[in-house]
Amino acid sequence: MAVLPSVTAAAAPTQAQPCVQKMAVVNNAGFVLSWAATARTGEQSAPTDDYPINQARVIDLSTTSWPEGTDVRPYVQAVGGTNEFGSSYVSYCDNGQTATYTVTGTTFDYSVTRLT
Repeated sequence: MAVLPSVTAAAAPTQAQPCVQKMAVVNNAGFVLSWAATARTGEQSAPTDDYPINQARVIDLSTTSWPEGTDVRPYVQAVGGTNEFGSSYVSYCDNGQTATYTVTGTTFDYSVTRLT
């Protein structure tokens, strides 16, 4: 009888936390931006429109083709500047919850940080 190696919890793949249905990005930076949700595979959602400081846009992940459990994060494009990924992934669950990120900085030097 063959003995298969056991899989410990540490070796099992884990989903990003928290698990959310929507992602919001608040523009607290000194430039106009747009963003798209991006999966670990590199696949992206449709991007938002361009929007200025003190505004936010939300992407409902249930409108994408991704299955629940897909890890995603925002990919922000500064108009006239660079592109940056969000600081951390969240996992998609059809539960009505929202993960909020904030963008701070200037066109060529900014960060995208998850708040909730």
